[in-house]
Amino acid sequence: MTWALLITAFVISTCGLIYELIAGTVASYLLGDSVTQFSTIIGVYLFFMGVGSFLSKYVEKNIILTFVQVELLVGLVGGSSATILFFMFEYVENFRILLYSLVGIIGVLIGIEIPLLMRILKGQLEFKDLVSKVFTFDYVGALLASLVFPLVLVPYLGLVRSSFLFGIFNVLVAIWTLHLFRKEIPWLNSMRTIAFTLVVGLTLGFAFSEKLVKMAETTSYHEHIIYSKSSPYQRIVITGGKRFKLFLNGNLQFNSQDEYRYHEALIHPALGSLPEAKKVLILGGGDGMAAREILKYPQVESITLVDLDPALTNLFSKQKLFIELNQDSLNSPRVKVINKDAFVWLRHCKQKFDLVVVDFPDPSNFSLGKLYTDTFYRQVKKVVNPDSLVVIQSTSPYFARNSFWCVVSTLESVGFKTIPYHAYVPSFGDWGYIIAWEGGASDSAGFQFGHHYPSGLKYVSKDSVASMLDFPADMKPSVREVNKLNNQSLVHLFEAEWDEYAETF
Repeated sequence: MTWALLITAFVISTCGLIYELIAGTVASYLLGDSVTQFSTIIGVYLFFMGVGSFLSKYVEKNIILTFVQVELLVGLVGGSSATILFFMFEYVENFRILLYSLVGIIGVLIGIEIPLLMRILKGQLEFKDLVSKVFTFDYVGALLASLVFPLVLVPYLGLVRSSFLFGIFNVLVAIWTLHLFRKEIPWLNSMRTIAFTLVVGLTLGFAFSEKLVKMAETTSYHEHIIYSKSSPYQRIVITGGKRFKLFLNGNLQFNSQDEYRYHEALIHPALGSLPEAKKVLILGGGDGMAAREILKYPQVESITLVDLDPALTNLFSKQKLFIELNQDSLNSPRVKVINKDAFVWLRHCKQKFDLVVVDFPDPSNFSLGKLYTDTFYRQVKKVVNPDSLVVIQSTSPYFARNSFWCVVSTLESVGFKTIPYHAYVPSFGDWGYIIAWEGGASDSAGFQFGHHYPSGLKYVSKDSVASMLDFPADMKPSVREVNKLNNQSLVHLFEAEWDEYAETF
């Protein structure tokens, strides 16, 4: 029986940390800024675990029964936590109150578990053995949870299914405890009935988790979802039909109706100025749209595309609907796709490129913000020649003007000369880009935009590019900061500006 209860400590520790990780991941998906979300959730969770441990001293009778009841509650609340958070995001005015309340409830229940389990075991082990063995199994369970969550649960099960699965484990612990102490527990049959009912309910939730996720996401996206998947790196959602939208972690990446404006503005002002360009590097751009535009230049011999997520590049290289949009660019013999972290990959890259296209999502969290830092741009400098160009998508100079100009300042801080420009994309509004290079003229007036644009473009032309260079007064910066890896000021600017914009609607 002693070993059975020690294994119980292992299981409940694993479950407890999984719930914490799920809450942090859901919060980072829905609220952004993963560092802040995980930091605050871990703090709240540990605080309420302490509250639970304190409250456990008031349990004086029916300790085993109370332990079983706590396990059932943990299984119910923890197992349904991801579903509750996804469903209620659109309906709760202050989502953080719900989030931290749910984390607090789970924390209190988890905090009660181990003290009660130790009191159950105290008659079977000496105190020193009791403490060492219980906490050993507890910490080993935490290690397992920290490994299995990113490597197995998120990529293969997803958050909702994982929460239901570990809710089932908690209820099975309750059932196992009922069996071990069946002669000592009052209301045994009633507790068994409740436990088996919860197992059935959580199992149904596990079985239908994809439908539950789609129902929850439908309320968030307000459109028909044609594809959704959680990869180890992000939540990929595509809505619509013949015309569709791509969302990564809830943020719109493109609308197929007008994405040509975004991608033409990203590629052609720079590449049209490089008639001899042969080697192009794309950082990000896993949807293949930027590659599609580059392939319109016959002089380009090779395109290296580095995107972190194979789930995204596989989707846009294999599914007919998406291949039609990107014109099968990712399967072109001139395109080489590399699924690695661009931040790390650049450090080991020995090649030089005529054009580098930086097409990452906006710096809405610190993991993305590092790709806009002076450290990252120094790595970019190592793969370009003095006559090469770099072009960076740089969020909206209208809605987040200080964020946009922060990218400009950061590029200039490492020695790049810059030409900021912007284009109107209906789905996004006014959107900003920056061309950067090491040598040549010091400002846009001295930069010679080429007009070697391929035929058939819908948006970019000599006249439209000229208009992109003009910034009215309401797009000029009020502050100029440099985004460094150790402070990530851009992420704070970005969040503040977009939150301010969101509050006006």
